[in-house]
Amino acid sequence: MQRKHKSLYALIAALAWPTMVEQALGTVVQYVDTAMVGRMGAHASACVGLTASTQWLVNSPLWALATGVLACTARAVGAKDDNMARRTATQAVLLALISGCVIGVITLAVSPFLPAWLGAEEALRRDGSLYFAIVCAPMLFRAAQVIFSAAIQATGDTRTPMFINLGMNALNIALNALFIFETRPVDILGFQFTMPGMGWGVIGAAAATAISYIFGGAAMTAMFWRNRYISPRGFRIRLDREAMLPCVRIGIPVVGSRVATMLGHVVFTSLVTSLGTTALASHTIAITAEQAFYIPGYGMQAAASTLAGQSLGEGDEKKLRRVSRTIMLVTMAMMTVTGAILFAIPDRMMSLFTPDAAVVAGGIQILRIVAVSEPIYGMSIILEGTFNGVGDTKAPFVISLACMWGIRILFTWICVKALGLGLVPVWLCMVADNVMRGALLAVRYARGKWLTEAFSR
Repeated sequence: MQRKHKSLYALIAALAWPTMVEQALGTVVQYVDTAMVGRMGAHASACVGLTASTQWLVNSPLWALATGVLACTARAVGAKDDNMARRTATQAVLLALISGCVIGVITLAVSPFLPAWLGAEEALRRDGSLYFAIVCAPMLFRAAQVIFSAAIQATGDTRTPMFINLGMNALNIALNALFIFETRPVDILGFQFTMPGMGWGVIGAAAATAISYIFGGAAMTAMFWRNRYISPRGFRIRLDREAMLPCVRIGIPVVGSRVATMLGHVVFTSLVTSLGTTALASHTIAITAEQAFYIPGYGMQAAASTLAGQSLGEGDEKKLRRVSRTIMLVTMAMMTVTGAILFAIPDRMMSLFTPDAAVVAGGIQILRIVAVSEPIYGMSIILEGTFNGVGDTKAPFVISLACMWGIRILFTWICVKALGLGLVPVWLCMVADNVMRGALLAVRYARGKWLTEAFSR
């Protein structure tokens, strides 16, 4: 028994650590982006943060479709059905092409009007609009990166997406340094040199991000095509109803969940925007700062989804229970530690991204508030990943919808519009949403109906 547990922990670690590194690298790049833009003041930080929640919204269908692809691919791999795994891969190509083109056209069409719809001050609208348009222009490449990465991870290969993201992040940082600032003297460890720069500011940050997306999408496509388990080479890229329908059936509730949740984030941001530029900058930077402390949760979520899908394909209910429970407990322990660290150093985290004392002061208390809820949030991340891995996506959709709109948005509106309160009550509403969502997902997991339904399909 002890050897079995050691083997399980080793398997979880092998799947999770590359995804954690990938998440960490992505967070580092976002930190660098935010810090570089933050050096230009609260205006620049607000321009970038203004459309952040809308970008989450437009990304949500991609992640939802990726969930369907991951679940179906992992199940086929677990059942050792190579033919179905490859047929699912051909449908992943269609999903990437269609979603990338459609979402790209929509985002470019709305970009001139979006800042005004979000209630931004006149001074923020031009740069906010251009930033959003440039970042969303290579949406086809972003779709390929997200969907093909999920398919590769479903085979148990989490290292390839990690290395591609390493390349993306290195490219993004280098281009940030070139595009954002003017040509300037730089002193690193006593070595002085002149750093060339374009001086494009916020637009430079957007251009760097867009180019890194193009690189990531192209590289992920190449590795997807070379993967020995799922490469669609030799298969016609056409609609295959038997392979497509399960992906769509699993993905549609996730689309609904993510769109409803991200629309909530957009409304949430618009309510924060009404509190003023300084509050919006504090809110944006605090959200960026806390992301580093979610890395264990999202790294372990990839392992939870992959192992849940493969266990289902193997028909091993006991393994599925053991894997999901173990990953959940390990994640909660890890995020208890990260939450304690965040609670201890919120001032240092905020100061990484901006020298503005008012913005830093606004973020300290709200980071301590969210730090307390880290273990519960970690639990909900793993439960969501487990449910997604076995294709159980409808109940999590209902739970997300109810908590986002019935708790976060409703009570934030009451706090801001009806009572005239500030940023701290707004974040208390956000934490209440996360805690209730975690509690409801835990109740569903404990009852076990999801497990019976998964093995009866």
